[in-house]
Amino acid sequence: MREPTRWRTQTTQLAFAIGQRAQFRKQSFAARVLKAAGLGALLMTASITPALAADTVAEAPKPAIMSDLASHSLLLDVASAGDRLVAVGSRGHIVYSDDQGASWTQAQSPVRQLLTAVYFADASHGWAVGHDGVILHSSDAGASWELQYRDPALDEAADPDGPGLLERPLMDVWFRDANTGFAFGAYGTYLRTDDAGKTWEDLSFDIDNPDGFHYNAVTAVQGTGLFLVGEMGTMYRSPDFGDSWETLQSSPYDGTWFGTAGTGLEGQVVVWGLRGNMYRSADFGDSWEQVELHTPNNGPLEATLLGGNLSADGSLSVVGAGGVVVTSTDHGKTFNVAVRPDRVALATAKRLPDGELVLVGQQGVVKAAANGLPENQ
Repeated sequence: MREPTRWRTQTTQLAFAIGQRAQFRKQSFAARVLKAAGLGALLMTASITPALAADTVAEAPKPAIMSDLASHSLLLDVASAGDRLVAVGSRGHIVYSDDQGASWTQAQSPVRQLLTAVYFADASHGWAVGHDGVILHSSDAGASWELQYRDPALDEAADPDGPGLLERPLMDVWFRDANTGFAFGAYGTYLRTDDAGKTWEDLSFDIDNPDGFHYNAVTAVQGTGLFLVGEMGTMYRSPDFGDSWETLQSSPYDGTWFGTAGTGLEGQVVVWGLRGNMYRSADFGDSWEQVELHTPNNGPLEATLLGGNLSADGSLSVVGAGGVVVTSTDHGKTFNVAVRPDRVALATAKRLPDGELVLVGQQGVVKAAANGLPENQ
């Protein structure tokens, strides 16, 4: 286990504290993710703050502004709360649908920060995470939310002659049950709760990540454990579903991983990221096989793949830049690649019980056919 690193530090000190690569991370981490996904045009309106904020005491959180266009603005994740769908995104927007995505209602949100991920442990209890290290909780299937946590450094008095505050957005969240959950984010941030989020413990130094690489996505692998991926090809696994973590040395690619999902079969996991790179493992990450993805014109897929989900029926749906939708109905053995005609960048996808897809991204929520194309095609 490595020694703790001071997060509130000068940029030059940071470069030595968490590796020389840190000096290239002055730009907002989530900004880089969105740019890679083709969402850069919305950065100015996505409530994204600089990685090194002004040397002032942070303002108290403000509730999200209610808007009729919330479901048509930038959204980054969607999850099921029983039969309800809940999506989160820019300006703290949270929207939900009780008719499988045909219409959406905006929920009251206590923050205006960009929300990056949402997860429900059961039909009622869910958590959303985002910028400023915020963690929100809902106990009524996403209709209302409370702020449980934000980066404690935001409430510290700032030294006017000192360094700025290093932004540590949270990028993903997963719960083992309604009490025990984990949140992951930039610069190796790793938080855990065992009391349904009433308290969160910073366990960042319990994972061997001496360079402070960002964590982008975590997933449960059927009957096996948790799998965590991030930048520079980093991979971690937890055979006890979050109690301990092992760093893998067998990553097949040294570029950034943006997403991961189980296939519904024991020990099998899929990872994806920059330039259409996708790999599958049948042994929980010990070995990897590249998944060949080809565009409808039969050329190699080179678009960045960002988010995706495993459905209860074992089908996988992954999306990314340029309106790319990649789907599998055989537990990730083979994939179909579709490119939506509008080329709008997509952040993630979720398959509905009727086989259709809900896609979220640059233009909010859209419904699609099973292959990801518009329903009338």
